[in-house]
Amino acid sequence: MKVLLLKDPKDKDSGPDPYVKELGLYGFEATLIPVLSFEFISLESLFEKLSHPECYGGLVFTSPRALEAIKICLKENSKSEVWSKSLKQRWNTKPAYVVGKATASLVEEIGLVPHGEKSGNAEKLADYICSREKPNSSPLLFPCGALKREVLPTALKEKGIPLESLTIYQTTQHSDLQESLRSYFSQQGNPASIVFFSPSGVKFCLQHIQKLSGDFIDHMKFAAIGPTTAPAMEAAGITVSCTAKNPTPQDLAAAIQRALQQSCC
Repeated sequence: MKVLLLKDPKDKDSGPDPYVKELGLYGFEATLIPVLSFEFISLESLFEKLSHPECYGGLVFTSPRALEAIKICLKENSKSEVWSKSLKQRWNTKPAYVVGKATASLVEEIGLVPHGEKSGNAEKLADYICSREKPNSSPLLFPCGALKREVLPTALKEKGIPLESLTIYQTTQHSDLQESLRSYFSQQGNPASIVFFSPSGVKFCLQHIQKLSGDFIDHMKFAAIGPTTAPAMEAAGITVSCTAKNPTPQDLAAAIQRALQQSCC
């Protein structure tokens, strides 16, 4: 059975995409279609803040894009040298909070130690941070996207934990999305399941999918990667057949298998 994953492929240099690989172990034929494009902004401001760890109590990352932005900053030789010789060690005396395993692995790639990777979503990460941080301490630096949700900032504010947000990327629709979807449906037909990985994915893809799948849309199982995406799907009128217990390839594959098995019974 075919599964359509509405997400960017993992970096080619790091091997096969883990979601495609895991779904393959369950006998599914998974295909990735990139949905989003990201424009990085304010990178000079980002590195300026990273250059002063003494001003902050730690870092917060809820998106792999924030780490991509830091990697872009560090590509300049002078900045890379400053990071490796002093800044990395100074930041490692402070926590780097992350929302999940994908973000945690990218934090490790820049030489920092992730905390809270089992949280899985912003709500749980906020609870984790609040259990560790004291009110009115130095602010946590939060590099984020323009479409960030306010769940984590609000929760920390209510507990008196300072958070300094810096918008470092903007999200837009991938330029090839419409053609990629058209090509997929014309060549492979309707998939058994479609997985959304973000509310933005729902916004940009749903109309095209409805048009391409026609009446068969009622026979497809729609899956959400987590509790942020599922409500966005429901608000758009999609019946959510399953939500991954945690945003991991293993939990997603297991959830899809259960949903498809139930439909066959």
